[in-house]
Formats: sequence, C-alpha cells, structure tokens
Amino acid sequence: MSDTEAGTKIRKPDPEELLSLAELFHQMSDATRLGLLICLQGKETCVCELADNSDVSVSAVSHQLRSLRTARLVTGRREGRHIYYSLADDHVRALVSIGLEHVRE
Repeated sequence: MSDTEAGTKIRKPDPEELLSLAELFHQMSDATRLGLLICLQGKETCVCELADNSDVSVSAVSHQLRSLRTARLVTGRREGRHIYYSLADDHVRALVSIGLEHVRE
C-alpha cells in the first residue's frame, strides 16, 4: 500500500529541494565520508581521533569534514586548538542508522 493509497499525500518537492536532497545523498555516497559519519554517531570527536579510527590521514579527514560541514551533516565546536565534530542532528543519525540497517538485511 503506497502513502497515497493510505490517504497520506506526499508533497512534491520543488526543484531547489530536489537539488538539496541530491547533494545530501551525494555527500553520503562517499565511503570515507560515510565512515566518518558512522564514527560520529557515538560521540563528539576530534580530527586526530577520527583519522586514527578511520585509517585516513588527518589532512584527508579535515577535507572530508569540511565537505560534510558545508552540507550541514556535521557541526564543529572549538576547544583550544582542537575542533570537536558531531553529527548535525538526529536526522543525520537516523539516515545513517536506517541505511546501515537496510544493507545488513
């Protein structure tokens, strides 16, 4: 039964929303970026720790985090010389969790 059959109408996205959604999925389609998002599901983490946990250089992690930040998937908080990253919100957490659950079925 589709949503329209159940009586729930889905509002058709406008062209700008479609572009934003495509960019969201583009950001999440890279294995390195997706791995970083998964690492950030548990806790706020600094670049050095993310690099250690993902076997990617600090420079590469920083580059990928910049991309994720621009896409509003992660946020950063500065503490002294370090920036601690976390997922932007529960929507990001849910997208990653649901996607991972889907591929594990």
